[in-house]
Amino acid sequence: MNYAKSRIWTELDFEKDGKQVGYLHLPHSVDRSGAGTIAIPCAVFRNGAGPSSLLMAGNHGDEYEGQVALTRLIRDLEADDIKGRIIVVPAINLPAAMAGTRISPIDDRNLNRCFPGNPNGTPTEQIAYYVEAVLAPMCESWLDLHSGGASMAFMPYAQIILSRDEALNKRALAALEAFGAPLSLIQGFSDEPNMSNSAAVRNNVIHFGTEAGGSGTVNPDGVKLAYDGTLRSLVHLGHLSPRNRRIPIPPAPKKVRWIEIASRDYYVYAPQAGLFEPMVKLGDTVKKGQLYGHVHFVDDPMRLPAEVKFKASGLVVCMRHPGRCERGDCLGHLATDIKR
Repeated sequence: MNYAKSRIWTELDFEKDGKQVGYLHLPHSVDRSGAGTIAIPCAVFRNGAGPSSLLMAGNHGDEYEGQVALTRLIRDLEADDIKGRIIVVPAINLPAAMAGTRISPIDDRNLNRCFPGNPNGTPTEQIAYYVEAVLAPMCESWLDLHSGGASMAFMPYAQIILSRDEALNKRALAALEAFGAPLSLIQGFSDEPNMSNSAAVRNNVIHFGTEAGGSGTVNPDGVKLAYDGTLRSLVHLGHLSPRNRRIPIPPAPKKVRWIEIASRDYYVYAPQAGLFEPMVKLGDTVKKGQLYGHVHFVDDPMRLPAEVKFKASGLVVCMRHPGRCERGDCLGHLATDIKR
């Protein structure tokens, strides 16, 4: 694709061998700094010819596990360890990451609903544009590490979202298998053009990632899943040798449970505003029609609570974290087993 020039600039040389740690500079003029920039940390590892991959976290600023895993990887990895080029951006939505919020506090935009972005738009739109127009075209693979953030708690898993390109799907599935998450999910119904997976498809880049915890905390199991899976993925993508002595590659799990989100009926939404009391726990197996919980009306104590029931059967892989909810808030979702 032909893209206009981005306003984001960097001192990093993506074609230079070695390890570079620097910044992507987004021009941002404010009262405090009329000619300032938002300096987004970025590392580039290059060692000769070979594949190119983008590793990214902090798409949503309150999703911490991937941010921790990739900052650790930047410290641990050296250019001599790899082949080809790896671009690592541990907090791509830096304003949101520093504020601990899902969306940017600067422009109230959700980065993962801004692709393909705008080279002259708001700060979040410019970040999205730089990722889609500059970083993604340099790569064949894109690992996008997510978790539940402040509003959701996930059973940590790795995932792909299927596209209409069967060749890309096949390659993405191979990468997901190599990631080696004990719980691995294939999502097939999403076709949202403004998300990162669609940006990858537009650039003929495979896209895979995680939902590695959440609840507004740093889930250590999610960090381990993200870090170990990233190393196994780098082996599969041709960057790391499986016999690397300096950075041992964690063994893959002996058993993987494969799951899918088959339809929107797997999602549960709040029917009214109130205080949600769940009747099940994360990781429970539930049946269609089973009671999920109650929405209570504490400002009207004689009013009966509203029942919330599941529209499908499956495994509870995600639950809302805050108790208060508004009508339409996602209260959680299910997944079901598939054979691989």
